[in-house]
Amino acid sequence: MQHDSTTMYRFGDAFELTLLTDDPALARRADHAGVDRIGLDLERIGKTERQAGHDTRLSDHRITDLPMIGAAIGKAALFARLNPLHDRSRDEIETALSLGAKILMLPYFSIAREVEAFASAVARRAHVVILVETAQALTRMRDILAVDGIDEVMAGLNDLHLDLGVRNHFEVLVSPLIDVLAAETRRAGLRFSVGGVTSPDDALPIPPDLVLAQYPRLHATGAWLSRSFLRHLSADRSFSTEVASIRRRLTEWAAMPSSELEGARDQLAAYARSIS
Repeated sequence: MQHDSTTMYRFGDAFELTLLTDDPALARRADHAGVDRIGLDLERIGKTERQAGHDTRLSDHRITDLPMIGAAIGKAALFARLNPLHDRSRDEIETALSLGAKILMLPYFSIAREVEAFASAVARRAHVVILVETAQALTRMRDILAVDGIDEVMAGLNDLHLDLGVRNHFEVLVSPLIDVLAAETRRAGLRFSVGGVTSPDDALPIPPDLVLAQYPRLHATGAWLSRSFLRHLSADRSFSTEVASIRRRLTEWAAMPSSELEGARDQLAAYARSIS
């Protein structure tokens, strides 16, 4: 996968990073660092039960904090991950929109009808991201991607690895399933995001640099900033420096031939098989 120098620069520069936080000071720092989307994780319904015993993100954010985060950011878009479709979804969507959310995410769905109901309620008043987290949704992606009103597809690796019964979310990231999801999303003309990223030099059991290599391989357009990114922010490296290092390394990986990207996939797969 080789591109001209302009495209190479643009890969990292155009890559959309999303931070979930209800801390206005952190939101302000992220906004100044060039994080593209900042906002709240409002998902509650069913999440505690299905992720019990796993080191996953369980949020206590409140929808009424959206204006506070919105006031703290200048360039970033105000983001909200809502609940799976339920009997009060329309009210939840209307509240989030009235409080300034510009990007709304639907998590944990299984069929096209759920996505259609969510997109219809938003009615193109916000950018709609659907978070693919179930094996059923993967199986039905062509029908789901045909729904009008979707702007972006994101693969939710934590829930997917639980639903698929595999060892960890890195196994999902390097699997052909994600390749197919990314290709189908591109075929539908939509943006594709997946997983989370952190600084390439962070000392973690799985080398973050191998994870970063998967984004140009998949032609992905965005990711979460992971919890490890926040944990590893050091006193001597600013938020802006760390974000810039992610963008720079994404651009460097995008300049490499396909064989290098596939090699990084194989290395990441070996790490994934070695951990529980």
